[in-house]
Amino acid sequence: MIFTGIFLARPDPVPREGIKLAVKDLYDTAGLTTTYGSVVFADHVPERSAAAVTRLEAGGYVNVGKTNLHEFAYGVTSQNPHFGTVPNPIAPGRTAGGSSGGSAAALAAGLAEAALGTDSGGSIRIPAACCGVVGFKPTFGLVPLDGVFPLAPTFDHAGPMARTVDGCARMMEAFVPGFELPDGAEPTVGVAWLEHCDPLVRERVQEAAERLNARAIDFPLVEDDVGPMFMREVADVHRDLFAEHADSYGDNVRAKIERCLAVTDSEYEAATRRREEYRERCEAVMEGFDLLLVPTLAFVAPPLPEDERSVREAMIRFTLPFNALGWPALVLPAGPAEDGLPSSIQLVGRARDDGLVLATGLRLA
Repeated sequence: MIFTGIFLARPDPVPREGIKLAVKDLYDTAGLTTTYGSVVFADHVPERSAAAVTRLEAGGYVNVGKTNLHEFAYGVTSQNPHFGTVPNPIAPGRTAGGSSGGSAAALAAGLAEAALGTDSGGSIRIPAACCGVVGFKPTFGLVPLDGVFPLAPTFDHAGPMARTVDGCARMMEAFVPGFELPDGAEPTVGVAWLEHCDPLVRERVQEAAERLNARAIDFPLVEDDVGPMFMREVADVHRDLFAEHADSYGDNVRAKIERCLAVTDSEYEAATRRREEYRERCEAVMEGFDLLLVPTLAFVAPPLPEDERSVREAMIRFTLPFNALGWPALVLPAGPAEDGLPSSIQLVGRARDDGLVLATGLRLA
């Protein structure tokens, strides 16, 4: 295996023909080590590749390497105690984001033209924002998750990352037979959450809003409404594995799994009800609007923290809502902000409006 902080394993020889694809090491790849970011699976070599991988390969993409990630995809900084911290190629000393940090870093470093990520609370969009690239979380279930290690199954999404919006759109065509972008779309756009942002990030989002003639909308944040539901799903994924291998988990993820295992039935049931209520509120607020424009992060890529948990809630605040909803969300750079680092905006549509989201993103690119 190759431990550079970005790639965990690479084919031998590395393919030379085709569109260079970096694959998050949460996706099974036939004949190539797949660790899920954990030493528990350090010697795991699947016999079959994940469905998303095979669809891209059939579309002319070639796997040039498996990318590092936050352990078991449960974190937002890609500080992996087993395989190293993913570096941020555009901002040394700052987080590359997570959990798909290696995929974003590979794109930013020019090591790949396209990348696969997963997103359960922002894990495609946060690293794309931190590394100044593009990421797309499709509608829940649109891109298959077969052969992908789960985190929280009703929040999990598979999706594309690229240097451009067009790059993500081309990947969606490979993922989904018949996928296409609408022609001449002129959506009505709402904008929200600017008041929570650092000053220059707020300015960049406002500039994008003006280009789309967006109007202010009081779109609710999910806050802690769905947390116990998310954690119970994580607990159910890891319950047996953790019982056998707890000592092999890194400190950061071990502590979070222990908290997940402590969620009670009543907490889970209440969170499930609140999720449904949140979906109803969001649908009502979006009446009369086609798309929503919001920041991806309230700030630029922050310095690497000593403890990922100290930044986790702030970093998922604007991304987790769309995992709870299952709506498509595209993130793309929006220009320099604090410290000269890129800000990032998020374009969001209702379920199955993926083509409209990407077409509108092309107008802003």
